[in-house]
Amino acid sequence: MSVLVTKKAPEFTAQAVMPNNAIEELSLASYKGKYVLMFFYPLDFTFVCPSEILAFNRALGEFKKRDCEILGVSVDSQFSHYAWKETPVQKGGIGNIQFPLIADLDKSISEAYDVLLPDGISLRGLFLIDKEGVVRHQLVNDLPLGRNVDEAIRILDALQFTEKYGEVCPANWKPGEEAMKPTAAGVAEYLSKNS
Repeated sequence: MSVLVTKKAPEFTAQAVMPNNAIEELSLASYKGKYVLMFFYPLDFTFVCPSEILAFNRALGEFKKRDCEILGVSVDSQFSHYAWKETPVQKGGIGNIQFPLIADLDKSISEAYDVLLPDGISLRGLFLIDKEGVVRHQLVNDLPLGRNVDEAIRILDALQFTEKYGEVCPANWKPGEEAMKPTAAGVAEYLSKNS
């Protein structure tokens, strides 16, 4: 598996079902100047996937407050995405989620992000892309393991904190907690106060 962190996020243009249910062409380049949290999931109409999609949708306001857009990607067609959105949650659908679902029918996006399995579906990859289009965080889970949306927000907060203040975020850091100066003295000072 390749590590994309510190590299430019692979560009793509693909069909997507938008928040208003329109099917449109979407390109990653159109999000330059915003943070993007892009996550891959195996397939529409499955089991763990709707729990994640609905959790990201519930947290969408938190991401938007941080100037971050969410993009979901699977190897299904835009028509399958649309049908899944049109199916009520109580009947196995996802309802009217408010972020784009990208169709990676030719599997080129999943290949570019190195999350495609040999059987043609994607692992649960998550990529945090900064305003310049650089991947700053990546996480890849096996199929049965759902992701933690709160942790995705925490990582976004940590990235924005380090960009703003130039300090680094220690283990389990949360907004409002002390960070470290990226020097030997700064680390020693932090550890002496927090050990």
